Amino acid sequence: MDHFSKTRELVRIGLFTGFTCVVALVLKWGGEILVPFSFLPMMSLLAGVLLGSRAGAKSMLAYILMGLVGIPVFAKPPFGGPLYVLQPTFGFLLGFVAAAFLAGWVLERFEEPTVFHYGLAMGAGLLAIYGIGLPYLWLIVNFYLGKAMSVATALKVGVLPFIGLDLIKAGLAAALARMIAQRVTWLERGSAS
Repeated sequence: MDHFSKTRELVRIGLFTGFTCVVALVLKWGGEILVPFSFLPMMSLLAGVLLGSRAGAKSMLAYILMGLVGIPVFAKPPFGGPLYVLQPTFGFLLGFVAAAFLAGWVLERFEEPTVFHYGLAMGAGLLAIYGIGLPYLWLIVNFYLGKAMSVATALKVGVLPFIGLDLIKAGLAAALARMIAQRVTWLERGSAS
């Protein structure tokens, strides 16, 4: 990768990380519930398919690192700091890194991805979010907070209220990403001629 390409990738990662911070703080609801509603799952999926697997994961990792060093970018109080790793929802943040990577990786398998391929990538990303977030939630509640939480309760708290909306957000992300990819391809072809 040449210098220009590295710089371009860093700028794209930085812009997407900044956009994710804004979305995390502005587009959330749910107050003091254990797991708040937000558009962060959609952002992580978009990061993966728009930036690619590695750059998308780096964008989500940069977002997490910003919060861990104390910048108040997380959706839930205390909004940042190293002790945020003890929040039950921190596992979902880690899941966003995996989701971005996995969604991008799946999409990169197809030379000319269709809407179905975008949907497949989004579904894989959602599995990563829940696959990391739920066990982390259960572990923190049971072993750090010292409250008994069954696996069924973890599913009831961490999946059931969100899965429908997350599937809708994944569908929107797939449609938006496909539209953006088509527009970028069209622009690149126009500038090449």
